Amino acid sequence: MIRSMTAWAGGERSTAWGTLSCELRSVNHRFLEIGLRLPDDLRAAEAALRERISARLNRGKIDAVLRLRAPEGSTALAINHALVEQLGDLAGQLRERFPAMTVSLTELLQYPGVVRGVAVDPLALQTQALELLDEVLDGFIAAREREGEKLAAAIAERVDGIERIAGQVRELIPAIREGQRAKLTARLADLPHPVDPGRAEAELVLWLQKLDVDEELDRLASHITEIRRVLRSREPVGRRLDFLLQEFNREANTTGSKSVDSRTSNAAVELKVLIDQIREQVQNIE
Repeated sequence: MIRSMTAWAGGERSTAWGTLSCELRSVNHRFLEIGLRLPDDLRAAEAALRERISARLNRGKIDAVLRLRAPEGSTALAINHALVEQLGDLAGQLRERFPAMTVSLTELLQYPGVVRGVAVDPLALQTQALELLDEVLDGFIAAREREGEKLAAAIAERVDGIERIAGQVRELIPAIREGQRAKLTARLADLPHPVDPGRAEAELVLWLQKLDVDEELDRLASHITEIRRVLRSREPVGRRLDFLLQEFNREANTTGSKSVDSRTSNAAVELKVLIDQIREQVQNIE
């Protein structure tokens, strides 16, 4: 299943400590990059949350935000006495070196973690956060897959166009060869001295070999078969598609460089246009 790297999903659930919410969004990126914003009560769960995300996603710049909102009407506050004692000991050590230093009560209360709403069970909250993250990831991946279906359809349409143009070029090759043979024959006939027919035929064969694009068209057909197979894969395929597009581009460039006919030159340009359009789509695929 093709997945887009651009998606959004969110969710929330009620807990004993308030409403826990989770939001995931992502944009294109060559690798997997996870940015996490967590409330203080979930700092210890950061590694587990990152591991859960990386187990299910492969590429993209992921922004994950978890928030814990206190229950409505809740006014109960608690002091983290252990933290206050640590800060007091530190202040005492510093006061020996800086006698004029003072710390106001307001400044102390503003220190992260000193004032808490409701006492939180960290392990229980982590369990709730991981369960909520799994739910949001389900919706997030589903959104990626829905967008991926649209990308796959757009790519398949352009691959059909590449196959059609390659078929037209293949049909033109015999006529182009005959045209080149006729041109060379006419030029030889205009020479003041006769040319050995055997030598002329050998030179013509060498010239036509340099213009031959049968191998390029055969490889292009092989790449078309492979990209269609990849589009049906259920594994992440973004990097594989990147590689295939490089091969597509190589065959289109060679076809254009060997062209001696405006029709095949135009066909090579059309191929490159379609390949570039596919590349724009592939940049958004996981």
